[in-house]
Formats: sequence, C-alpha cells, structure tokens
Amino acid sequence: MSRRCQLTGKKANNGYAVSHSHRRTKRLQNVNLQVKRVWWEEGKRWVKLRISTKAIKTLQKKGLQAMAKEAGINLNHY
Repeated sequence: MSRRCQLTGKKANNGYAVSHSHRRTKRLQNVNLQVKRVWWEEGKRWVKLRISTKAIKTLQKKGLQAMAKEAGINLNHY
C-alpha cells in the first residue's frame, strides 16, 4: 500500500535537506497519514481509511459521503 491519502490523494513531496554549509541532499517530505475508523452514516457501518490529518479536518466539515464522491471512491470496498 502506497503512502497516499485515500480521500485527497496527497502523497510524498521531493525536497532537499539543506545543511548549514548549504549542501543539499535529496529527501522525501511524507504526508502525515493516520489510519482512522470513520462512521459512514449512509452505509450504517464503520469504514477504516488511511487518510491525512488535513483530510480528517476537512472530513469533519464536509462529511464522509461528500468527500468520497469528490475522490471517486466506493465506500463499500473499505
């Protein structure tokens, strides 16, 4: 399973670790992913998702059904 948010599609970003002498080495800035059980009201059951913390905040505002529709995922498979 890749390190990608299931609702927003966020993934790792390439960047540089810059030392004091300004040497640059490549590094990855990973997404802050959490495994979260979310209550799906329409399906009347818990859904276990691997989502970013930003998506958790948005989920509280929009709701699971709306975010899943935007992402184009079928919640019956989770």
